[in-house]
Amino acid sequence: MNIHTYEKVWLVAAMVLIVGFIATITYGAVGPGIAMIDDEGGDINPDEINDDERFAEPGVEHVGGNEYEVAVVAQAWSYTPSQIEVPANSEVTFYVTSRDVTHSFSVVGTNVNTMVIPGQVSEMTVKFDEPGEYGILCNEYCGEYHHTMEGKLNVVPEDEFDMTELSVEADDEVESGNETTITANVENGMQEDLETTVSLEIGDETREEAVTVPGDGSEEVAFTVDSADLGEGDHDWTVTVDDYEESGTLSVVTPDGNESADGGDGDA
Repeated sequence: MNIHTYEKVWLVAAMVLIVGFIATITYGAVGPGIAMIDDEGGDINPDEINDDERFAEPGVEHVGGNEYEVAVVAQAWSYTPSQIEVPANSEVTFYVTSRDVTHSFSVVGTNVNTMVIPGQVSEMTVKFDEPGEYGILCNEYCGEYHHTMEGKLNVVPEDEFDMTELSVEADDEVESGNETTITANVENGMQEDLETTVSLEIGDETREEAVTVPGDGSEEVAFTVDSADLGEGDHDWTVTVDDYEESGTLSVVTPDGNESADGGDGDA
């Protein structure tokens, strides 16, 4: 059978278009690193979200290497957490559920877009190669203030990301002549051990202590402060761990009943 030259050109062009369409669809599905959503996320009772192991404290969890999991709870009209931070060159699995009505979880500029249905957990995995900022929106009408439901996803450079948390317990005042303790608690959300230094500045004194915080663990550092070294009055203190800082004021006061009484109670 003899095929005309023009027919051959159209056949080739049609084949190129078909291959192009298939390639475009394939890239859109798997190229950005998106895993298709299935039923692996499981079910959850919306009334028991606060007691669920994953969603009781939603947020970012390091599971090892460059892999992270993010638990998100949607409710009218916000996401918890409202801001998410993960490092570049990471693989992130999102677990999202709803506390009330149907919402969506859509990360603008990516292929992350899923319905969030009460009683179900939506699961999707995506790889973020480069730093950037992405808005999170709800594309399912969920009530009067649907248009205000938004969040933010920050993908930061690897060397700027950590999961360290610092909290400090300290008395507000101490009687002159007594000692008090300023206790720093360092939490490490990464799976690898964290080697760092805890420093305390109070008065004219600076103290430092090197600590190793185990992966997914915490470490306490207690600094004993002698009020006799400070003297009476207010003394500002600052505890620092890497880029984290907590501050307060310690007041050294005169013990009750020790104030001087000039002249006694009156005439003898």
